[in-house]
Amino acid sequence: MLSIKNLTAKYGKYTSIKDVNIEVNEGEIVVLLGANGAGKSTTFKTISGLLKPAAGEIFFEDEQIGGKTPDKIVQLGIVQCAEDRKLFPQMSVQQNLMMGAYVHRRKKNQIKQSLEEVNELFPILYDKRDDPAGSLSGGQQQMLAIGRALMSKPKLMLLDEPSIGLAPLIVEQMFKSIQHINQEGTTILLAEQNANAALSIADKGYVYENGKIVVNGTSDELFSNEEVRKAYIGA
Repeated sequence: MLSIKNLTAKYGKYTSIKDVNIEVNEGEIVVLLGANGAGKSTTFKTISGLLKPAAGEIFFEDEQIGGKTPDKIVQLGIVQCAEDRKLFPQMSVQQNLMMGAYVHRRKKNQIKQSLEEVNELFPILYDKRDDPAGSLSGGQQQMLAIGRALMSKPKLMLLDEPSIGLAPLIVEQMFKSIQHINQEGTTILLAEQNANAALSIADKGYVYENGKIVVNGTSDELFSNEEVRKAYIGA
């Protein structure tokens, strides 16, 4: 579904990621692991069109998308859920969700169905539909960010650090929701520092260090890799 080949991306003269190769098959949950600044978010920005590749190729459903504009990439079915959520704090929960459906704004029935699905997945968003997004708790804001992304009916969702700043119990609920979204048919590429939680739901993963992928394998392989365990899981 998504194939990244020898991808290099730069900020000015600084090379943020170099020769990155990733394969995501339809229906999978794939996790990118690594410390802050290792290159996970840069990879996401390059896939979603916010950053142009310096070298390499990105294919989505056999179409070369490297360098396409973000709106074209959303229309193809890739949606990014950013690390800092990027909500509109003064707007209501419902208005934020409707912003996610903008790409399908002429499909009224589809939008209605998507809204029902999001409210079923996160009932608290329905309860708080008229509240300003900025008044929600951290966990609720993360639910809203994911719900807004779902409103665009993505084939592939890029989730950037969804557990950051959340209490352990909320993290557990969040990962159950991500698993449910995947089981309903959305392929997921997840960037996450919480290796334990991420690998427990992922099919496979890639470990970043200093802008390069240093290890990759199935979740079981990464769980049993001693270096990965020491660095990200705890021996």
